[in-house]
Amino acid sequence: MRMKARNVLVFVSSFALAMAVLAQAAKTVEGTGAMAPLPMPAADLKWTDLDPTGAPGVKVADLWGDHQKGAFGALFKLPAGFAVPLHTHTHDMKLVIVSGTYIQGPEGKPEFRLGPGSYLMQPGGNYRHTTSCDKASECLFFVESNGAFDLQPVVTEKPATPK
Repeated sequence: MRMKARNVLVFVSSFALAMAVLAQAAKTVEGTGAMAPLPMPAADLKWTDLDPTGAPGVKVADLWGDHQKGAFGALFKLPAGFAVPLHTHTHDMKLVIVSGTYIQGPEGKPEFRLGPGSYLMQPGGNYRHTTSCDKASECLFFVESNGAFDLQPVVTEKPATPK
């Protein structure tokens, strides 16, 4: 029964994601005023490196908008075992996990693990957290935000070295 509920949740999440993409990218059918869908098969997604130096192996595929410039909807891939130290983001982000196990560790609190079909509203601003992907498989997740994607590392003060 639990597996059946999980499959339904994954299907509903995937359907909602598809509807959001279509709603954002739909165009008017010429002469009718009606909206036409804009299908985007997975094979046609344009994956790019998020940051080859700071986040090797992390990929992003913009579905609408531009994650570097402003509001966007995109798919992100983290390699299995990938981890980001304590950081923040400027803007709120809404995430839906598609595959893999996404792990987040809010500063000073226990980490939580999210599998396929899970949702996370991640606040922007001063929400300090770590992010990682379980070692078992890569993580694929959808992200939507009203502002450009950024990652601000949290600089912790190092204790003074004794003289």
